[in-house]
Amino acid sequence: MKILFTAAEVFPFIKTGGLADVIGALPKALHEAGHDVRIVLPKYKDIPSIYTDQLTHLDEMVVPVGWRKQYGGIEYLIHQGMTVYFIDNEYYFGRDGVYGYWDDGERFAFLNRAVLEMLPRIEFMPDILHCHDWHTAMIPLLLKEHFQANKAYANIRTVYTIHNLLYQGIFPFEILNDLFSLPEHYFTADAVEYYGNVSFMKAGLVFADHVTTVSPTYAAEIRTPYYGYGMDGLLSSLGDRLSGIVNGIDAELYNPFTDGEIYAKYYNSLFKKRQNKLALQKELGLPEATSIPLIGMVTRLVEPKGLDLMTRILDEWLWQDDVQFVLLGTGDKSYEDWFREAAQRHPQKLSVQILFSDRLSRRIYAGSDLFLMPSRFEPCGISQLLALRYGSIPVVRETGG
Repeated sequence: MKILFTAAEVFPFIKTGGLADVIGALPKALHEAGHDVRIVLPKYKDIPSIYTDQLTHLDEMVVPVGWRKQYGGIEYLIHQGMTVYFIDNEYYFGRDGVYGYWDDGERFAFLNRAVLEMLPRIEFMPDILHCHDWHTAMIPLLLKEHFQANKAYANIRTVYTIHNLLYQGIFPFEILNDLFSLPEHYFTADAVEYYGNVSFMKAGLVFADHVTTVSPTYAAEIRTPYYGYGMDGLLSSLGDRLSGIVNGIDAELYNPFTDGEIYAKYYNSLFKKRQNKLALQKELGLPEATSIPLIGMVTRLVEPKGLDLMTRILDEWLWQDDVQFVLLGTGDKSYEDWFREAAQRHPQKLSVQILFSDRLSRRIYAGSDLFLMPSRFEPCGISQLLALRYGSIPVVRETGG
């Protein structure tokens, strides 16, 4: 089977969260199962030169973004036996970071159209075009509206995967024509209209041939009002067209027996696990003692991760109990500031690292006794799977994955 994955981020090229890990691991597993799997993502400025230096220029195209005619370069490399395509446009992607710009709607509208425009140029018409999260969710609708008359596209089927229903890609009504050249009859409750705006994600839910999410439990939860964020009625109506498949991790990439980023490699060894704990305590300036429970947390510092639960009890917890706590992550400034101040109150018990570091995250998985995940909702939770892989026991809320 020929499968094309498209997403806003893919490990190891660019990563802000668990989405990148999944798009790094799932295509690899399908490729090893014998399928012709390829990946396409934007060519961001922050992609390391170790990868951009390998890129080969394949072709270029003009990409319609509403009335605009934008340049789209097609470059590629071979990674783990798979072809990975990078769509080049300096105006949209030659910036720091991945998200958070005022024109994100236009940037990802370009990506959605460019993925479809590039297919004849790469001479690869997939059987399955697998789209992930809101950033690529308009592709099934664009395929139907702008490409269905082209016989070359006739046999493409689409799968859309929800990684987090909270982030839906909501933009004003005007983008329907201005960015996508779509007629107004799509602006209905049965199509892309969402409380007077346009939802990228809703287009994926309505027009994809099949919809998946990242755990069976989450697939059930999002059909309820509490977890459905206004989409529960639509999601319930999908019936068997919506299914949950639990996420996995790349067990070769994340392997404490071979991981060169941790302090001491180990396999089923409590002695080596303790060595990692002592080294982590030393690196972070905490008292070195294997007898003190060390609890780790690697997370985005945002409200859905249950951080309000942490801020309410953390001081009391650390004052009363002989325990150490390590937090790694970035996010909302209010949470970043709160945890920094808490670290000043508890210098012998609390280490707060406000940064993104894959290396330190692995060391926390390897060195912690327990891994805390108090999320209000968690579609799957890559972090707790990684913690299990490194022998740190997850303590979680009973939600989602």
